[in-house]
Parts: sequence; structure tokens; C-alpha cells
Amino acid sequence: MQNVFIVGSKGIPGAYGGYETFVDKLTEYHQYKLNLKYHVACKSFEKGEFEYHNARCFQIKVPRIGPVQAIYYDLSALINCCAYIKANQIKNPIIYILACRIGPFTGYFQREIHKLGGKIYINPDGHEWLRAKWSRPVRKYWKVSEQLMVKHSDFIICDSKNIEKYIKESYQQYKPSTAYIAYGAENRRSILSDDDVRLLEWYKEKQISPKSYYLVVGRFVPENNYETMIREFMRSKSKRDFILVTNISSRFLEKLKSKTSLDKDPRIKFVGTVYDQELLMKIRENAYGYLHGHEVGGTNPSLLEALSSTDLNLLLNVGFNKECGEDSALYWDKKDFSLAHLIDKADNLPRGQIEKLGAKAKKRVADLYNWELIANMYERIFLN
Repeated sequence: MQNVFIVGSKGIPGAYGGYETFVDKLTEYHQYKLNLKYHVACKSFEKGEFEYHNARCFQIKVPRIGPVQAIYYDLSALINCCAYIKANQIKNPIIYILACRIGPFTGYFQREIHKLGGKIYINPDGHEWLRAKWSRPVRKYWKVSEQLMVKHSDFIICDSKNIEKYIKESYQQYKPSTAYIAYGAENRRSILSDDDVRLLEWYKEKQISPKSYYLVVGRFVPENNYETMIREFMRSKSKRDFILVTNISSRFLEKLKSKTSLDKDPRIKFVGTVYDQELLMKIRENAYGYLHGHEVGGTNPSLLEALSSTDLNLLLNVGFNKECGEDSALYWDKKDFSLAHLIDKADNLPRGQIEKLGAKAKKRVADLYNWELIANMYERIFLN
């Protein structure tokens, strides 16, 4: 049996980030595999263990110490992994670390894990060091941390071809061993019907209706280009609404208001978060179009979910997004009026053309990004 220890997600079940969904799906699809055993670190305010999808989920108690708690959490989880491997005499374990938070400590852990006969795999996520939310010293730390994690890992799994290319080119001095395995998405329709009470109540509360809105779903951070999307939507002639499903930061929102005067345009509607995944899937299906402005990161979960649900997708033209959408989406850049003109064009596309784009997008997800395919690729990597 191959034991795989996963460190870096907030844990399973019940958390809705990209890494958490990935770990949930990976363990779900592998729960009956007799030759794979997962051990998943779970961030908690208490200690304990439980089984989920046949995975051993071990809780790491994390104090409330601000931003550095993520580093504390990863390090504590790795210490726990090493102790468990030693106590249970586990042969050839794989420790799979998600994100590059703990670079300065990775050399030490690689030596310890090698002594135990194990190997360190990492998933570098996206370009965390480019995120605008971090101060310059923090961005510097992220970049150095990424470099040291690449240096002290045995294998690197990238969820984007562009990230794999970047790792190979930027750190060629370490001759990194890499593989590309994408993030996955559900390839199905929502179980909710058009007259489901949850859906109708949500529409009534937000004062919107099916096909009357463009949609964006994502973290409320500058590098997702909310300012550009809002400004350009306001420049468009569209009669539809722009619905933003996101966790609102009042500080960033006030900044956007002062820069765009979005509060003077009744089409712009911030509607908070939607944690009911079936409801969110249905909201995506009923959107007239989806706007995607992410430009930092690998394969983005919200983009794949949009491609699998929404027929008309308008994506920022960067490598990560083009890699996912190819010819199944329309593209815009950050120049003035680029997106505004595209929205006006999209508003007048024939229904047949929109349906063709939607069919192409769903086929891409079914062929390249379905969870069963992703789980099978991970099985081959882990068992090799």
C-alpha cells in the first residue's frame, strides 16, 4: 500500500477552497482503492482524528496568530506526519505539500523524510508572489519560499501547463522533475430544477431573473481585476445586470467605489457568497454570460466551473485562461473599451452561436478536466 500524506489544504470535509475541493474529490474517487491510503491534515482549533472517504484525517490545532498561522499549520502538520511515519514504520511514504509557504524549512524536512524512506512532492499553485494583496516584503518571501521548495522537493505536480513551463524555466538550475495534472470540475447539471424554492427565493431577494445577468464568482482581490470588469461593464450599453458573487471586503469596495462610482450604476450588484454548491451551479447555468478576470494562478476552479455550466464565457486573455478555454470562449484585455465592446457584442450574439460555444466548453471540461480523469492521473503518479 502507498501511503500519501497531504499537507496544505484547510482540510476535509466542508471547506470550499480550490485545494479543499481537490482533496475532497481525490479521496472520494480513491476511497475504495486498496493500494492507496491518504492521511489528510485538517486545520482546527482542537486535536483529533476521524475517517472521511476512507482517508485518515488528522486535526492540527492552530492558534489565532494572524497571517503566519498558515506557516505554523504546515510546519505542525509535517512534524505530525514524520512522527506518525516513524511510529507506524510506514515504508516509502509520499508527503504531498500544497502551496509554497514553507520554503525556508523544506530542506530540513526533506532530509528528515528521506531518512524515513519517503519523498516530498509539492504543488506550487500559482504566482502567489504576484498577488497585489501582499506587501513587498511578503511578496519577496513568497518568491524565495517557492524557490526553496522547488529546490528541496523530489517531484512537482503543476495544475497548469503554463505553471509547469514557468517552474522548469525559472529553476532549471535544480533540474526539477515535474508533471502536469490539471484541477478538475463537475461535468453535470445542477440537481436543482428551474422552479426550486431555494433558487426562486434567491432570485427574488437579489431582484434578478434567469438570463438577465452577467456573472462573476471569485475572491474579492485586486488581481482578479474587479476594477477593470466593473469600469468596462459600466461603459457597455448592456441592459443586463452584473452580478458579483464574492466575499466583500469593505476597504477594497470603498476603493472601487471611489475609482469607478459603481454605486451610481444600478446594474452592478454585489450579492455576497453562495456556499450551497448546487444553487451556485444553477446560478451559473442561468447566467447570460460569465466574466473572468483572474490573471494570477494556475488552472482556476471558478473558471472550470463556469466552462462546465455557463454557455457564454468572456475571459481575460492571459495564458492560464486561454489554456482552459481555447476556442470555447471569447477574450478581452485590460485596454480601455476592450471588455465594454465585447459585452456589447456578446449581448447581440445569435442564440445558436452561444449554444455552440457552450457545447465546446462543456466538451473541453468533459475531455480534459473531469475529476475521474484527474484522480486516475494522480493514482498513476503516486503508484509509480
